[in-house]
Parts: sequence; structure tokens; C-alpha cells
Amino acid sequence: MTRPFWTEKTLEEMSAAEWESLCDGCGKCCLAKLEDEDTGDIHWTSVACRLFDAGRCRCHDYDNRLERVPDCVRLTPDNVRTLSWLPATCAYRLVAEGRDLYDWHPLVSGRADSVHEAGVSMRGRVSASEDELAEIEAYFDHMLEHEP
Repeated sequence: MTRPFWTEKTLEEMSAAEWESLCDGCGKCCLAKLEDEDTGDIHWTSVACRLFDAGRCRCHDYDNRLERVPDCVRLTPDNVRTLSWLPATCAYRLVAEGRDLYDWHPLVSGRADSVHEAGVSMRGRVSASEDELAEIEAYFDHMLEHEP
């Protein structure tokens, strides 16, 4: 039996299709995060990017997101190793750390909805879109107690 590609290849060795398939569709990276300037601590919010479709947990315009949202971060093999805000459940982070994917990951379960069924995604948990908030102070009303 052949082993899954994410256990056999480094992030750098993956094809574009393999790389994209690592995304479990949780939507956590599309949430606004606040960084404490004094400590560097990351505080999660339930505020989604203006391009985030909270029902589908997908970007409305994935191909053009970097042009449309200047602070959108394109994940790469280099930066997934250094982005402190990537969720602990993120497949890119797990593979970079030499760990396996969770059983609810669509590549393991074979079903795209398994991430939502496991309660790991942001489906039904987004409280606002960044377009709805005029001031940065408004984000504090949407801070989460811990990483979603």
C-alpha cells in the first residue's frame, strides 16, 4: 500500500495541486487576528475577511485575493514554518512539523465536510465581516477566548 504524499514529500516537493489539497477548508486563516504590540501575542477574533464566504468556508475570489485584499497572506513552504498565527490544526503547519493530518482532514476522511462535522471549521462561527466594522476598536467585541 502506498503512503500518502504528505508523509513522503516535503512541502517544497509538493505539486501545486498537492499543496492546495492540504488546505482543509476550516477558514481559520481568514479570520482577523490582533497582535499585542508589547508581547507579540496573537488574539483571535470571529471577524472574517471581506472575501470569506462563512457558509462555505471558502474565499469568494481565491484566485484574485492577494490583489483584492492587501494584507492577505499567501502561504508558502517558507512562511508556514514561521507564521505564529497558523492554527495548531493547520495541515501546512502539521506537515512542516513532521506530524500527520487529523482523521477529520478531507485528505484522510475522503470527504470535504468532515472538517465541518468535526467542529473544527469556522462554519457558523463568524460573527462579523471586516466590511461591517469601521474602527479597529470594534474588533475587540469579537475577540475569542482562545484559538478557534
